[in-house]
Amino acid sequence: KTTIIHNLGYHLAQKHRVLLVDMDPQASLTAFMGIESHKLTDEQTIYGAITERSPLKVWSDKIHNMHIVPANILLAGAEIETARDIITDNRQRLKLALSEIIDQFDYILIDCPPSLGILSVMSVIAATHIIVPIQCQYKCYLATNQLLETIARIKKGGHKKLEIACFIPTMYDKRTIQDSGILEAVKSQAQGHIYVTPPIPKSTVFPDAAQANQPLALFKKNHPAVTIFSEITRHLTKL
Repeated sequence: KTTIIHNLGYHLAQKHRVLLVDMDPQASLTAFMGIESHKLTDEQTIYGAITERSPLKVWSDKIHNMHIVPANILLAGAEIETARDIITDNRQRLKLALSEIIDQFDYILIDCPPSLGILSVMSVIAATHIIVPIQCQYKCYLATNQLLETIARIKKGGHKKLEIACFIPTMYDKRTIQDSGILEAVKSQAQGHIYVTPPIPKSTVFPDAAQANQPLALFKKNHPAVTIFSEITRHLTKL
């Protein structure tokens, strides 16, 4: 999930103004960008904005031509804090925060938490399109149905223009029967209405690139996944 956002952001940033938003309390995207999350104050993170402690602030320096709104572990408490607010619709808080800066960027990519809590719902409501990474394992494939049901409920609740940008099969090993079977199941689930990208292969190079705080195209430019990320980027720019 985070690897995809990091790499797609880099490819988009070669021609466009790109902002990354870290909405995951684990702050992996923040770490991938080389920012030490434990040193950040409330005002420097997305936590400050969605709890209305401070206006949304973008990190002062571009990193690999990308801007970022970082996160830290304090974000884990934001769900409890926003749930206490029964006066306003807390699901709109990220959308409202981003509305102040949206004209400054061509693309804003939001890295959601891995669970379907209020932070993920905030992210979906703020978005126009959803990128769905699907690890080529049976249990991960089953979880996709829950996500699609959540998206359907959000659209029914008023966000009618929300669309799925693509399914991205990840950690794919073509040598295994299960991975090949799940890939075919994903294509069947898409029914030709949702773009299924070429699968991103399982590789140890991804954690190595993350540890080096570099997108794959900089860390190992000849890796086959670089071409796949380029293809996905072209698809996104046509939406």
